[in-house]
Order: sequence, then structure tokens, then C-alpha cells
Amino acid sequence: MSRPDATVEEILLAEPRGFCAGVDRAIEIVEKALAKFGAPIYVRHEIVHNTFVVDDLKRKGAIFIEDLDDVPPGATLVFSAHGVSRAVQEEARARGFSIFDATCPLVTKVHVEVAKLAREGFEFIMIGHKGHPEVEGTMGQLDEGIHLVEDIADVARVQPRQTEKLAVVTQTTLSVDDAAGISAAVRARFPTIREPKQQDICYATQNRQDAVKVMSRQVDLVIVVGSPTSSNSNRLRELAERLGTPAYMIDNAGELDEAWFTGVQRVGLTAGASAPEVLVREVIERIKALGAVAVRRMDGIEETVKFPLPKGLRLDGAPAVAAD
Repeated sequence: MSRPDATVEEILLAEPRGFCAGVDRAIEIVEKALAKFGAPIYVRHEIVHNTFVVDDLKRKGAIFIEDLDDVPPGATLVFSAHGVSRAVQEEARARGFSIFDATCPLVTKVHVEVAKLAREGFEFIMIGHKGHPEVEGTMGQLDEGIHLVEDIADVARVQPRQTEKLAVVTQTTLSVDDAAGISAAVRARFPTIREPKQQDICYATQNRQDAVKVMSRQVDLVIVVGSPTSSNSNRLRELAERLGTPAYMIDNAGELDEAWFTGVQRVGLTAGASAPEVLVREVIERIKALGAVAVRRMDGIEETVKFPLPKGLRLDGAPAVAAD
């Protein structure tokens, strides 16, 4: 990157940023499966929504598929961190694959809640983005009785068959503020709706959005490292823009545009929950070429959550590690 008419003096690093416990676990599951069983290992859908991570695992021997017809008999199959429908689970078992489920435990918690309440006769309103694999996986836990709403306008249109037993669930990677607004509209229309004991939006999504809220007020420009398919990364960019700070999302340092930095003194830098720190470091080096000499880390929450691996991939004799 050549030196434009930029005045960048400082890079402010959001804390926390980057990998969450669910992403760490999902990647580790694929890597340990490759180490234990050898290549190829088949993965249904991108293990996490990040180009760098997926390409790295491909080089190590992972094959990413969308259709189980593309998995040969007897193969090892990993479900992605986003979760899969009950139909996919049943088909995979029926075909006799060796299965390791990398679904984030926080998504699994939603699946378990849906299944439990469905047995009690509940219908569901799901707040989420149509077509996102997590939404497809959660809605696919039931054959019927779960209704997707993407915005407040959808809330007025949704028509459950009954309202006596109605519950709401949420995609875990939504904008906290957007989800709150839609949830309020759901409660206003269905005052007796059952809500989760704890919000479905995951701790990492909440923490990264909170950090961007603080950071955006202190910088002239926000850069989000994340792939276009990453829901939580997109929400970080949108949040910064909503707060009045110009923001761009990039897959890697090569996508930085010199023009963005003209007249910019302080740059805020964060990364979505599926973006590795190596990409952040590369972006820092590219921005330093514009003259930035200081890199300052924000004060922020230290995340200590750790999720256990599936039994078949733990080191012999190693105990499961409980989530905080």
C-alpha cells in the first residue's frame, strides 16, 4: 500500500474481538478429526463463516459439502458450528457416517429448548435472517409450528395457529439492538409469549457489539475483519455506521482501500467471531504503512468460556472442560 494523503496516527483495537469459544471448538474438532482419522474429513457447510479458516482446513484435507450425497459411505462427517436440521441429522445417521457435531453449544441450547417446548404443544416465533444456516438448522428441528420474522413488519404479518402456547427464540448472531426492537414488537402483539430464561444472542456477539459501541465514539473510521457470509461481522459494521462512524468490512488486509484513510487520524479495528487474529495482525501492518505508529488496546471483557470437545476427539483420559 503506497502512502496516500493520510494522517493516521493511532489504531484502537477492540476488546474482545475475533474467535469465540464456539468457533475455537468447531475448528479444533475438524483439526483433531483430521489428525485422528486422516484426510479427507467431510464438513457439512463451511465450518465457520470465514474464508481464511475454510481455505486453511481445505489445505489440511477437509472437504466442505452441502449435500450428504457428496459424502462417500463410511466417511467421517462434521456438522458446522451453525447447526443442522433434524432431517440432516437423521439422514447422516441412517447413512452410517462417523459423525462429530461441531454445532456451537449455545445454538444447541436453542435446539434443545425448541424440542422441549414443542413436546409441550408450543409454537414458535423465530427472530432471524432467512437462509442463514443457523436459522435453517433451528427451524429444521420441527416439521411445523415455527415462524420466522426478520423485522418488525414481519411481526404484524405472522399468523401462528394459536397463541396460548407460543414461545420466541432468536438467531444467536443478530444485532442486539435490532433483536431487542423486534422482540418488543413480538411481546406487544403476543403479550403472553414465552421468552428464554437467558437471551439467545450469544455472549460473544453481545461483547463484540458492546466494544464497537464504545470504540466508535473514539475513532474516525472502523474496520471490521470478517467474511461477507459472517452474520456477526456484518452486524459490527452496521452498528458502527448506525452510530455515525464510517465503517468497512474486509476479508483480509488486501481489501483495504487507501481512499478510506484520507483525513483519518484514529482507526478502530475489530474482528468478527469467526475471524482469526492473524488477519488482524496483517491489517495492523498495512495500516502502519499509512503512518500509524501507535496501537492501543481498549479495556474490555476478558472471555474465559471454553466448550468441551466431543468424546471421540478428546485426548485419552482427558476430562471434559465445562463452559463458564
